[in-house]
Amino acid sequence: EASELSSLRPQLDTLGVPLYAVVKENIGTEILNFKPYFNGEIFLDEKRGFYGPRERRMGLSGFLRTGVWRSGWRAFQNGYWGNVWGEGFVLGGVYVIGPRHQGVLLEHREMEFGDKVKTSDVIQAVKRIQTEFLPLRLR
Repeated sequence: EASELSSLRPQLDTLGVPLYAVVKENIGTEILNFKPYFNGEIFLDEKRGFYGPRERRMGLSGFLRTGVWRSGWRAFQNGYWGNVWGEGFVLGGVYVIGPRHQGVLLEHREMEFGDKVKTSDVIQAVKRIQTEFLPLRLR
């Protein structure tokens, strides 16, 4: 998913919107290995404050889901290996957050591992970001 979101970078740059990733751990060279797939700034949240008061998890039973296996196979076919170290059960998500009062414009929470957001939904939400807040008044 990181590489698909990174493919939106030229459009995001044109619209003046940055691309960020928040990760929960950095075991060994995990973040360094992630950088070739993600063309944005990466933040490490070891205290998991961004993940909220209740982390959403998928247990071992998640590996019995066909969607998880399909996502894993799709990633493997596209040359993405990932790793098997670390915690590994917290589900992720994608958010488009507007400035100040706008708040969350898109919230996509993984329902199972590999449940990806539609990039068209991301672009649609990004285009809703307000860049001007107050009209200028002439005196």
